[in-house]
Amino acid sequence: MSPPIPNTLSTPNRYITTHDPLTGASILSTAIPAPAQWQHLKGDQASFFLAYCTDTFPVDLSDGSPIPKNNSPLPNVSPAPLAPTNAQSPLAPLPNDLTTYQHYLCSPPGLTLSTGTILRYVDIAPAHLSPMHRTVSLDYGVVLEGEVELVLDSGETRVLRRGDVAVQRATAHAWRNVSATQWARMLFVLVPCAEVVVGGRRVGEELGGMEGVRGSD
Repeated sequence: MSPPIPNTLSTPNRYITTHDPLTGASILSTAIPAPAQWQHLKGDQASFFLAYCTDTFPVDLSDGSPIPKNNSPLPNVSPAPLAPTNAQSPLAPLPNDLTTYQHYLCSPPGLTLSTGTILRYVDIAPAHLSPMHRTVSLDYGVVLEGEVELVLDSGETRVLRRGDVAVQRATAHAWRNVSATQWARMLFVLVPCAEVVVGGRRVGEELGGMEGVRGSD
């Protein structure tokens, strides 16, 4: 097998907002570095960047700090802009969703989380065809770079170009980078769904032998 073609796509940044624990003003969290952290699948034919994930719905954005008896809600009108601190107090508790995300950055989840959401970049090597697979979720897949062919188990196909979106409703599918020389990039938002029943038969997750990806929680 010839050496893989190097991936020259840019490294995306992911910026996470939070609240200043003293003023309630909006700030940028520095708990997690902004540059993408890539998980390279076996064979270097695809790479994942877990841009964010949650494991509850609705999402728990609180920081776990106690609410004083005389507490009043923050005003609906944004306060006057404050000088950015560009840092979060080390004494301030980390919001629950950020703690969850930190955990999954260290121990990547499966393709989906049954109780939460996933935001994921996927880079696909030139001419690579993924295994036919199925997620028990509603997926929004947007092509950011290149052209990617959506392949269904019925044999039906569709080529998606930059800006096109596929709405994946727990159907069996594969992705193929149609270029023989350039990497492609897609962005996915995966939302868990209720049990899927088609024609009286329950439909479950199918990884299709996808190497380096574990079953979903």
